[in-house]
Amino acid sequence: MIRFVLNVLWVIFGGGFVLFLGYALAALICLVLVVTIPFAIASWRLAVYSLWPFGRTVQAKPGGSGVVTGLANVLWVVLAGWWLALTHISAGITLCVTIIGIPFGIAHFKLVPAAFWPLGREVVDLD
Repeated sequence: MIRFVLNVLWVIFGGGFVLFLGYALAALICLVLVVTIPFAIASWRLAVYSLWPFGRTVQAKPGGSGVVTGLANVLWVVLAGWWLALTHISAGITLCVTIIGIPFGIAHFKLVPAAFWPLGREVVDLD
């Protein structure tokens, strides 16, 4: 029940809906550019995770990722990952200024590695 309440408050006050729209727009743009479809899939995964982050986490996919995934992640970092990670860091610091915003700031900090290096990761439930 606590996770549900935190997720609802996240969508309203923590920036969850805005993050979802941003990642979904990026996924749509990457989907239109056929070469970047793997980025679209990763961006959509982050969109869904950023909409409802409490009770879930991001972890590396079992079996590891290959060289192509690593090179694609480097391209992602150069094109989009650094500013997405910077956005999450600045929002996390801003939210951690207040006691009520600390859980939301921590959720933003959890999103930093996923925003910086999304390919080869998956979202899993904590249960």
